[in-house]
Amino acid sequence: MNHHQQRALALIAVLATAPAAAEQADSTKPTQIEANRMSADDTRRMNVFEGNVVVTRGTLNIRADRIVVRQDAEGFQYATATGNPVRFRQRQDAKPPETEGVWLEGEAKRIELDDKSGKIELFEQARVNRGGDEVAGAYILVDQRSDFFTVTPGKGEGRVRATLQPKPPAK
Repeated sequence: MNHHQQRALALIAVLATAPAAAEQADSTKPTQIEANRMSADDTRRMNVFEGNVVVTRGTLNIRADRIVVRQDAEGFQYATATGNPVRFRQRQDAKPPETEGVWLEGEAKRIELDDKSGKIELFEQARVNRGGDEVAGAYILVDQRSDFFTVTPGKGEGRVRATLQPKPPAK
């Protein structure tokens, strides 16, 4: 493995960092990336993976046509994944009244991940499902640190969609 590939593996870890809601064990797992092509630009602190990109780390799985990863001077990482669609799936740690973690799944034409803020943005034909609760719209913001979602409809659509499963009463 050459220097560029090693650096690219480190930078792609933004896609697999363990935010507050993600399964904590994922942070100790190795990151594996498969793609048809990869290029690195050390001057711009950018790596590009193209062609049937698959990222796996613990319970996290991302599938995209193209992923661009950038790192700022402070070491924070930002990734933009595009595809038709981009899909991700990750198990979330259990929270009361759950007895076990649930899966967070999503898809969109473009997904942007921000390591510094812990936010994921989904653009165009966006959908997020968490344990059976699903939201859909043209734009979805997921703040993984606070478990907060914002959904915005597309132009001319005027509405967003949500399906919320009944929850057992809190004890």
